Amino acid sequence: MANKLRSKHFKKINIDSNKTISIAISVFNKHYKYHSIDERLELLKSIKDDPEVFLEDSTLEKIAHEFYVHEKEHKELIKIVERDVPLKIFGEGIIKNNAIQQMKVAMNLPIVEKAALMPDSHLGYGLPIGGVLATKDVVIPYAIGMDIGCRMSLTIYDINERFFKMHSHKFKNSIIDNTAFGISKIVKKNQEHSFLDRSGFGQTELLKSLKSKAARQLGSSGTGNHFVEWGLIELEEDEILDIPKGKYVGLLAHSGSRGFGASIAKHYSKLAAELSNLPHKLRHLSWLDLASEVGQEYWHAMSMAGDYAKACHDRIHINVAHSLGLHPIKKIENHHNFAWKEKVDGHELIVHRKGATPAGKNVLGIIPGSMTDPGYIVRGIGNEEAINSASHGAGRKCSRKETVNSNTNSGMKKHLTQHGVHLIGGALDESPFAYKSLNQVMSFQEELVKPIGRFIPRIVRMDRAK
Repeated sequence: MANKLRSKHFKKINIDSNKTISIAISVFNKHYKYHSIDERLELLKSIKDDPEVFLEDSTLEKIAHEFYVHEKEHKELIKIVERDVPLKIFGEGIIKNNAIQQMKVAMNLPIVEKAALMPDSHLGYGLPIGGVLATKDVVIPYAIGMDIGCRMSLTIYDINERFFKMHSHKFKNSIIDNTAFGISKIVKKNQEHSFLDRSGFGQTELLKSLKSKAARQLGSSGTGNHFVEWGLIELEEDEILDIPKGKYVGLLAHSGSRGFGASIAKHYSKLAAELSNLPHKLRHLSWLDLASEVGQEYWHAMSMAGDYAKACHDRIHINVAHSLGLHPIKKIENHHNFAWKEKVDGHELIVHRKGATPAGKNVLGIIPGSMTDPGYIVRGIGNEEAINSASHGAGRKCSRKETVNSNTNSGMKKHLTQHGVHLIGGALDESPFAYKSLNQVMSFQEELVKPIGRFIPRIVRMDRAK
């Protein structure tokens, strides 16, 4: 088979252990059989180079353990004791205990000042997805995560539903022809953006080395739950949004900083761990002092990755709209997987939002549902108990494995048809069955955001077409 991994492929990346090869082949045949050889080898090389990042990945942990070697402790370790740090949980009844416990572990770090969990929270890497953590003068690269600056962006067009339905085939083709998803995937047309002219690339050797990758992947999206979709919009009257009440058409995207951000995250998470004297089981939550040179380096690189994610979204929206000759009337966008310097209870702290939406007073945002669950356009209320945050979506109620084992593709197709949604790509593990009810999630954050509109999915594109 042309897509089958062989010993010669492993030798290319200096892997010759028969045990490691056997484990890798078994995992990839089960979970990555639709990925190309190059995609699987790139992922394997990432695991080999930085196995600690993948130790909590239920799919890849067996491979990671093959490369992982416990380091000898050379430093006097920080003693971690339970601390009385304020934690506000929104929607505790719909959050699994493992996510709450994961946040409580992070809160025992001596640099944490305050924490909050959003109602979409579920187990993640480093911090739970939906976790917000405020620290004093330090940043935790792994608490921000691999996909730095992952974000939502919604462009609103003054088009009615009748026009959208009449030209549905053109709208479908616009996201088939002008988007790309998955590891190493690129948009075939040449992409340009002022971001690539930034002098900031020259500040570190790492950023210099990543510029060509950034240019190559500009305008593309990742795998997993990343998407680009067309939908119908229903808006309420709102002075901050400043668009007449009514019905519109919108293009919504969810993706992040691609390989550019992942490379930054790996580099500085590993560096933070090497510099840390945390106990080994907590080393992944190592921090960088923002007064240090390496802390300033990471902050700059993180900011560049966030801006790159925005540049990718800019190109996605420009490319798709240009193919249809459309002109936007409004764009709403917001980061998650990022850190900000913000005032919290009167003090400047570093606010890490791992899959959480900024929701300061009058800040606009978009909180999407599943493929079939309508999302919400929101305006932040500015709740300090929530550290001025809200959910970034509905949040998973089932793991990918649980979703696949308890549902069927035919059941998903029937569900999509019932809700009038056309899916391009996508897979069962990202089906609507995997997610909590967004309406239920929203009911737990009435003090965090005010809904001012709805986005109803109609044409959805994701990775992993079957």
